[in-house]
Amino acid sequence: MNRLHESLRENVRVLGGYLGETISHQLGAEFVDKIDTIRHLAKADRVGDNSDNNLQEYLRQLSDDELLPVARAFNQFLNLANIAEQHYRARYRKTEDYQSIDQQSLDTLFSELLSKNVQPEDIWQTITDMRIDLVMTAHPTEVNRRTLIQKYDAIADSLNRLDNTDLYLDQREKVLSRIRQLIEQAWHTDEIRHQRPTPVDEAKWGFVVIENSLWQAVPEFYRHLDQALRNITGRSLPLDCSPIRFASWMGGDRDGNPNVTAKVTEEVLLLARWMAADLYLRDIEQLLHELSMWQCSDELRAEVGETAEPYRALLRKLRHRLQLTLNWIEGRLEQNNTHEPAPEGVLTHTAELTEPLKICYRSLKACGMEGIARGPLLDTLRRASCFSLNLLKLDIRQESGRHEAVFTELCKALDLGDYSQWDEHERQHFLLSELRSPRPLIPHNWQPSPEVQEVIDTCRVIAQQSPEALGSYVISMAHQASDILAVQLLLKECGCSFPMKVVPLFETLDDLDRSADVLGRLLRIEWYVDRIQGEQEVMIGYSDSSKDAGQLAAAWGQYRAQEELVQVCRRHGVHLTLFHGRGGTVGRGGGPARSAILAQPPGSVNGSIRVTEQGEMIRFKFGLPEIAQRSMEIYVSAVLEASLQPPPSAKPQWRHQMNQLAQDALTSYRQQIREHPDFVPYFRAATPEQELAKLPLGSRPAKRKANGGVESLRAIPWIFAWTQIRLMLPAWLGSDTALAQAQQQNQLPLLREMMTDWPFFRTYMDMLEMVLTKSDAEVARYYEERLVPEHLRPVGRQLRDRLGNLKATVLDIRNQQTLQESMPMIAEAIRVRNPYLDPLHVLQAELLQRDRSQSGSSQIEQALMVTMAGIAAGLRNTG
Repeated sequence: MNRLHESLRENVRVLGGYLGETISHQLGAEFVDKIDTIRHLAKADRVGDNSDNNLQEYLRQLSDDELLPVARAFNQFLNLANIAEQHYRARYRKTEDYQSIDQQSLDTLFSELLSKNVQPEDIWQTITDMRIDLVMTAHPTEVNRRTLIQKYDAIADSLNRLDNTDLYLDQREKVLSRIRQLIEQAWHTDEIRHQRPTPVDEAKWGFVVIENSLWQAVPEFYRHLDQALRNITGRSLPLDCSPIRFASWMGGDRDGNPNVTAKVTEEVLLLARWMAADLYLRDIEQLLHELSMWQCSDELRAEVGETAEPYRALLRKLRHRLQLTLNWIEGRLEQNNTHEPAPEGVLTHTAELTEPLKICYRSLKACGMEGIARGPLLDTLRRASCFSLNLLKLDIRQESGRHEAVFTELCKALDLGDYSQWDEHERQHFLLSELRSPRPLIPHNWQPSPEVQEVIDTCRVIAQQSPEALGSYVISMAHQASDILAVQLLLKECGCSFPMKVVPLFETLDDLDRSADVLGRLLRIEWYVDRIQGEQEVMIGYSDSSKDAGQLAAAWGQYRAQEELVQVCRRHGVHLTLFHGRGGTVGRGGGPARSAILAQPPGSVNGSIRVTEQGEMIRFKFGLPEIAQRSMEIYVSAVLEASLQPPPSAKPQWRHQMNQLAQDALTSYRQQIREHPDFVPYFRAATPEQELAKLPLGSRPAKRKANGGVESLRAIPWIFAWTQIRLMLPAWLGSDTALAQAQQQNQLPLLREMMTDWPFFRTYMDMLEMVLTKSDAEVARYYEERLVPEHLRPVGRQLRDRLGNLKATVLDIRNQQTLQESMPMIAEAIRVRNPYLDPLHVLQAELLQRDRSQSGSSQIEQALMVTMAGIAAGLRNTG
């Protein structure tokens, strides 16, 4: 068996040992013995030495008072194991998918591209033109409180210091003592929020990731990229070039979230500017200490006059302006006066920040001090090119029906008819007429409903911002060209003077299938083509399409939609940027970023891409500087490779087979989800779906409609609930039927060819295999035994049989004896975690049973939340 690296195992042992000491100190050695007994019983269950279900019986005997500390112990251990694993990946450059190989470096990739006759100039040009937007979203899967995350980060930092082989013994003991203290602090800190975070809280959490990790990681990564480019092309990365930039939905995503208002959006935009100014001010303070040189260029001398310390003189002016900016923003926030104009001296454009820094940089180089120029000064310039004055570009997201409601009310008020009843041709004619008209449409004294007023207020907030502060306006549930034109008209009516990108989000399978037709209609409109200036962005929804159609049919629908969108834009001479709304789990488009990017259709990654980074995956990928550097390297490498060496087009026989697989999977998935009368009652009985509403994960409600059924449930709790019981159903249901039917029809040679030669199908099968490795039918069966009425249990037996059959089918297709033969570290990581996960599953089922039968106490509810957090931590990509 492939074992985890010894250093990883040792760090897990050390962290777990300190946790045991902490628990013993508070609750006594007897309680630690109880935890150890539970762990040994879980191990015995796994190897079949425990036929009497002693683990379940032991945990059932626990009193309500014991449930919470037992759940906390296993939850904390799994979080500590994650810290050790992240540290290991950063130190040893392990790939995202845990293959037993090192992550490819930029130097290696550049050399490989040269060996394939790619010219150095093409590499440099592609990198400098590249635009990767990583969009942080607050989708509620990060269950840990921010204060705990900070302690975990400090533990990880201490592990980094232990890697220094030159530490004296007393220094090493000091670091170990610090780790012990942090683990003790974590144990005595409540894991679970007792109140939902506000959208502003979520935005602040995103700022913390930048302050604590990315502020350091970005210039370090660009230093590495610049050196690799100079080695291979002889040319540097330009000062104002940032292939990777960061955006956010936190405070801008109002789709189904009534807590995100225009006022909230305005506050978040101000807070982002304040955080950026504060961080730059710290940089300038450091530069004032460092740039004490007297020799300078004529350009710098002209700026500051005769002075002994010209660099410091220029930087003091910049420091003064940054301080003015901070003071002005603080005043607006404190007085709740968001409309106060900026006084003279306040920085309003990034160029006002970067130009003095560039003058210093050019002067140092001209005076033979390039080494000094390429120090902290260059780091600040790199940060400015990435984060600008606004830290994060804020996207706005709203559902298409809210825009329709605006024009329905407005047209009725103006006696123009009922917009909601107009067909697509009538809507387009009306919208385009108004877009071309110089007169305003919205009357000055119009008083719409509060819901409509909120949409208009949001557009007015947009109009007041600098274009640098904003990303895209994303329209969820976009169906027709009129959905895009409606937003364009709203922005015009609210005084938006710049062409903000308006982005349709195609989410359901039907909308994905029609997306190219919708875009084609838009690109035949002269006004629209003039407006977009040759750039079009389209968002592909992974979560809702998978919930709508099942993972396999959705994945193929997403692939075909991208192919067709690329062709439409190519015909019209428009550059297309695809925005991938990927979640953490496979059921929501998750998985290793490199594999996902290289599996996209040829031409769809043409130097630009936008990707959501959601929930706990933000911390796993960007929470530590070393990990963040690796993640950025993966994105740049994959986009470069996909742009210069795109994957092969699908062969006709592959396409025919995928069409059949997708149709079979869709039929099977919808029959189970939509047509089986007992499926929804089983889902609600077997999983903690209803209890998830009690877990204050994010600011957004779990359902789009408070009284809606499963169809109104958001994709995140839908997947989170199935993951908690280890059935992982959204990621595989339907695939089992489709692959089995192909197997029975003697398509095995073709499936193996597709898996070998087609990155799309290979990535799909890799993700499916990972899901099957994390799934566990026996765990799901236990939930059923404790929670599901007898008359519903046939549903569970059928689903578990289907899961078992799928595992056999996948092994046959892959010609393997066991799952994850090619990536054994995944299987080993799950095997190591199971003795800590299994007690949490048993505890959760017990707690759910007590909560439902007794209308549980606050103690039971708290313990239940801790089990959810622990299982999420143990399985990593849970939402």
